[in-house]
Amino acid sequence: MTDPAIAPTLTPRLRLDRPSWADLNDYARMNADPVVMATLKGIRSREETEDIFGRLMDHWARFGFGWYTVRDRGSGRFVGRGGLRHVVIAGLDEVEIGYAFLHPCWGRGLATELARRCVRLGFETLGLPSLVCFTQPTNLASRRVMEKAGFAFECDTEYADLPHVLYRLTADRWASMP
Repeated sequence: MTDPAIAPTLTPRLRLDRPSWADLNDYARMNADPVVMATLKGIRSREETEDIFGRLMDHWARFGFGWYTVRDRGSGRFVGRGGLRHVVIAGLDEVEIGYAFLHPCWGRGLATELARRCVRLGFETLGLPSLVCFTQPTNLASRRVMEKAGFAFECDTEYADLPHVLYRLTADRWASMP
């Protein structure tokens, strides 16, 4: 069962919902967009998206949190996905904050808004000791989102057979931030 503080949750401009199979078409559309997927291992077929979506749903069932379906709070339109999930990176089981938005939504601060809300959920609601974010080294926009959300560069690493940069934010550091 999902903690009511986890889903749904709101930010000033976004509604973050636990995904349902009714959201699959939105995910498939986003995963087929070469601009969006350029730094996310490339476009995905409908079948690949169904597999990924199934794992996303399993994560929610197992842990009570995961990646959200992200909608514009005013219109209800799908704008992306993101949230918290367990991932093994640099040999450690971590909880990652991840995000991806439709291309027309880029540059509006939505990823930062989502990341900051997920940081609060991770530390205040889930009581996690630390959170990570990672991206390919050339994805400067994503790195900037991480920094705006309070994350600091930790190390270069590899994920999915590609070079990545790993950023971390600890609960102690977050608690001391203004």
